[in-house]
Amino acid sequence: MNALMDNLAGILTVLVIFVVLALPALIGLAHERRIDRQLREAAGRSHREAGPPQRPQAFVTTTVTVHS
Repeated sequence: MNALMDNLAGILTVLVIFVVLALPALIGLAHERRIDRQLREAAGRSHREAGPPQRPQAFVTTTVTVHS
């Protein structure tokens, strides 16, 4: 019976250590998924509110400077 309790205590100890190590990662993953969902919703709203697409510009802008 003593060996059974030792094994159970060892298994529970390993599980507790695993949960302590994995919990911050799982919380971060849930946070990232929530942010991604909010960004997708905001992008969808901005596309709906933007109206019809604008026509392309007839000129090209550059970033050429004197020293380049």
